[in-house]
Formats: sequence, C-alpha cells, structure tokens
Amino acid sequence: MEAVVHWRPGCPFCVALLFGLRARRVPHRRIDIWKDAEAAAWVRSVNGGNETVPTVRIGELVLTNPSTRAVIDALARASRQ
Repeated sequence: MEAVVHWRPGCPFCVALLFGLRARRVPHRRIDIWKDAEAAAWVRSVNGGNETVPTVRIGELVLTNPSTRAVIDALARASRQ
C-alpha cells in the first residue's frame, strides 16, 4: 500500500513530510492540488472546506498535516489488515 500525499508548492510542511518520506524510502505518490482541481476539492471536503496540506490518504484513512512517523505507522497498520 502507498500513501497518497496531497501537497502544494511552497508549503514548508509539505517539504518536510516529503523529505522525510523520501529519506526513509516510504512508498508514496504526490498530487499537487494546484494542478489537480479534483484533488483540491477532495482536500477541502476532508478538511472542513480548507485546502490544508499536506493531507495524506492511506486507503480510507485521512491524515492532515501528519508527521513522517504518523504516515509510517499508518502504513504499517494498513499493511497488517
């Protein structure tokens, strides 16, 4: 299973998370919400109308502005299910 990271350029929280995931070789896919209107709408739908990024989807689980550790732990839990 992979983490789907909804992000946008210039977001320092996104940079930190993406760096952490890459450094730990965590499988993930990136979606730039400024280039994908449908992804931006989804982010707003799960964050009370706000485009809060990073927002991460792991299966049905949604994590808003998670730490690298939180993403790794969620992926581990998802893989055990």
